[in-house]
Amino acid sequence: MDKRSPSMQLFGIRTALIRPGDDIVEILSDAFKNGGHTPEDGDILVLAESAVATAENRVVKLCDITPSEKAVELAQKYELDAREMELILQECDEVFGGVPGAALTITNGTLSPNAGIDGSNAPEGCVVLLPKDAQKSAALIRAGIEKRYSCRVGVIIGDSRTQPLRLGCVGIALGTSGIVPVEDARGSCDLFGKILHITQKAVADNLVSASQVLMGEAGEGVPCVLVRGAPVEVIEGAVEMPLFSSDECMYYSNIKRK
Repeated sequence: MDKRSPSMQLFGIRTALIRPGDDIVEILSDAFKNGGHTPEDGDILVLAESAVATAENRVVKLCDITPSEKAVELAQKYELDAREMELILQECDEVFGGVPGAALTITNGTLSPNAGIDGSNAPEGCVVLLPKDAQKSAALIRAGIEKRYSCRVGVIIGDSRTQPLRLGCVGIALGTSGIVPVEDARGSCDLFGKILHITQKAVADNLVSASQVLMGEAGEGVPCVLVRGAPVEVIEGAVEMPLFSSDECMYYSNIKRK
């Protein structure tokens, strides 16, 4: 079968409530069994970052945080909890702006509101940080699933982000294992034979966006989507997420700092 044939299927995997310290592979295995799904060669698992981070003990009680003077100042400016602002400063590379309710940061090389810290799907009085190393997390989960089911799969850990001048969230991949996250289409031809010079396909981001239709953003309880038949080759090992420098990014390089 042509791997480009339009036969991709997505299955939402509903799990038990994930708690700090849980074994995510065990949680997924139970969910596969209960839902009647078994991972197969070529499948891709898209996982919500909050679920992975929770299992990795990245849940923080705000009452344990003492905000710095800088955090208090920025919290007032952006109308945030000063304790959360302190965590944002600890997690991000840079804060360079914001709006009421969100500080705009560079975190792990990408634009991110509040350094990706999320109070939703967290216990009362707590927030969930991003996975410490999403690439490593994806590799560990992939190894566990492949060992248990004797198959080759890809794993993507995804998050949601807003885009400039667009309402609503789309998906973004934080880390991957077993797939090439960005497909270089330069040198190929369009329908009229013209050579593409710029286009690179955000394969991993697109799969996260598709999966979020099933995952939702609230209390759906679907932290994983099994993607079958995606036009993506599952590979050995992992490819790092390619990132622009700030000067290369069309959006960031044109932001005027106040």
